[in-house]
Amino acid sequence: MKMTDIKEKAKAIGLKPGKMKKEDLIRAIQEKEGNFPCFGSALEHCSQEDCSWREDCLFM
Repeated sequence: MKMTDIKEKAKAIGLKPGKMKKEDLIRAIQEKEGNFPCFGSALEHCSQEDCSWREDCLFM
């Protein structure tokens, strides 16, 4: 997902992205959505089945 799309998603849920780095912004979105703020930290497995970033995270 492009940064502009990520910022739009953040704004839509009430976050102010400012100049946050991509990974930090995604983690803030994860937290706001009720998931663990763990983007980019999964090694091979992710238990967050409902996370909208799961595919991007596991295959980065």
